[in-house]
Amino acid sequence: MKIIKSNKDLVEKKINKKVEIDEDSLNNKNTETFLEAYGKENLETKVIIKTRFGDIKLRLFEDVPIHRANFIFLTKMGYFNSTVIYRVAKNFVIQGGNSDNLLTRKQRSKYGNYLLKPEFRKNRTHKFGALAAARQWEDNPEKLSSPFEFYIVQKKSGAHHLDGEHTVFGEVISGFETMERISKVKVGSDEWPVEEIKMMIEILD
Repeated sequence: MKIIKSNKDLVEKKINKKVEIDEDSLNNKNTETFLEAYGKENLETKVIIKTRFGDIKLRLFEDVPIHRANFIFLTKMGYFNSTVIYRVAKNFVIQGGNSDNLLTRKQRSKYGNYLLKPEFRKNRTHKFGALAAARQWEDNPEKLSSPFEFYIVQKKSGAHHLDGEHTVFGEVISGFETMERISKVKVGSDEWPVEEIKMMIEILD
């Protein structure tokens, strides 16, 4: 069985009864509270991944609110723009959200390497094109997600052995041909692409 591994207090200011979110206040102590509030004020559900192979458009699921809010938050903070697609597991998944870049490490440490509680939904499965959160498998009985690293199921028949193991929080809505091109790149023994695949992620709506 192939598995997906992660690569290794909300500040509220009430002005006229409106909650303002201090974006630097997210940490591993207030994760859920922060992201619940952030999600209510940032309702976007569509993003685009831009690579030299083309674009991939994603829809984030509203019934997985914490993971959706987290992905939107990191996208707006520009976190993903210093990362790469660091794993291409042939006929399985394309994985991104980390890199050897010093800026990536600084951004991760800034927020204390927080984790996300799983949001499993019976209707959100590892079908072809599913977007899901990576996680550590060792010493992680609660199946907490990495907030930074994600993968897209590239196998046409899906990867349903991962249902109930990783949170699926979105899906590809266009760019399947881009996925196909990426899936064909040369990789090393660790499935890391020989030639770096940089990416940028932007909000669509």
